[in-house]
Amino acid sequence: MAPSSTALTTKPQSGSPYQLDSAQALRAAKALSAHIKSAESTKAAQSTKKNLLEDESSDEEVSTDGQIPVWLVVTTKKHVVDKKRLKPAKIALPHPLSLPAQRICLITADPQRSYKDLIEESAFPQELRERIGRVIGISKLKTKYKTYETKRQLYAEYDIFLADDRIITFLPNVLGKVFYKNTAKRPVPVNLMGNEKVQKDAEGKKPKKQSDDKSSSIVGSPAVVAKDIQKALDSALVHLSPSTTTAIRVAHATFEPQQIAKNVEAVVNGLTAQEKLIPKGWRNIRSLHIKGPETTALPIWLADELWVDEQDVLDEKHQPVDKSERLKITDGEQSKKRKSLESTKEESTDKPAKKTKKEKVQGDDLSKEIALRKERLKKQKAAARAEA
Repeated sequence: MAPSSTALTTKPQSGSPYQLDSAQALRAAKALSAHIKSAESTKAAQSTKKNLLEDESSDEEVSTDGQIPVWLVVTTKKHVVDKKRLKPAKIALPHPLSLPAQRICLITADPQRSYKDLIEESAFPQELRERIGRVIGISKLKTKYKTYETKRQLYAEYDIFLADDRIITFLPNVLGKVFYKNTAKRPVPVNLMGNEKVQKDAEGKKPKKQSDDKSSSIVGSPAVVAKDIQKALDSALVHLSPSTTTAIRVAHATFEPQQIAKNVEAVVNGLTAQEKLIPKGWRNIRSLHIKGPETTALPIWLADELWVDEQDVLDEKHQPVDKSERLKITDGEQSKKRKSLESTKEESTDKPAKKTKKEKVQGDDLSKEIALRKERLKKQKAAARAEA
């Protein structure tokens, strides 16, 4: 009797197969949540001593507030981008990952005083103002945090880093690998200009900013800037890279399975909507998994086809090779091998054998001895002539 096979994932009962089954996502979330909780309780019971060799900066596994992340692993059939993007895409989550107790550091363009005054205005929300612990300009960031140790101190001091999207591309050279070796505290771009636009001249060009004019910085209204900051805090960040695998932090292990499933569905819908992030949308997705830092990836959706378009599939069927053709191929390969062997033999016979080191030394000694004998004979002949 043949063994019964069970499918890893389930497809929706109705509609297109290119959609996520909510029941499958919830089932995987329940299994993952239960496994992480049991693993953490076992680890807490066994480990009574702290590992001094553990890297404290490895925040990919555990965040600064002790939350264990849940990742959505998206595997595509083709590369989604050609190069790394420093500005991550944002997908709104029904259950945000940020917590009210997390401290925020806001990195701004110069001068920083304009943005400090913006946050201190009464129109800026009080709850969000209390979470922003520091506002620092990029020039001050360069001068004050030059060394590796000072960057580590800044990294450990705050939980979330936000940055003006106009300077986000300069930060990798300023902050270095302390911030950019993983995505745990990589600065998130926000729009601090709001709806304000730069006035252009008659030729359609932006006016050049004077070096001594610090009042020409464009700052948005407090309500609009606060709304964009809150949107960044309530979103999942999608860091696309030139590969076929992308991991997105979608939840914490402390979330309820229903909350994890809802966040997963929201991120999947955001990735496939209008094909902005993933070209070809669902047809370019090969699999979707959810996992923890140290768990096996649980599948929630698997593609039936390994190609994106029908054009990628060849119409020609496989044609078996006849015996006569196979013999011709093997005979041709053997004749090539014989010719190559014969040519190597001829080359070996034509080339004179190289003298070894010992033979060279013996030849040098013999020539010296012959020269000495000739010298002695000359002296003997000269002596005989003198006597005669």
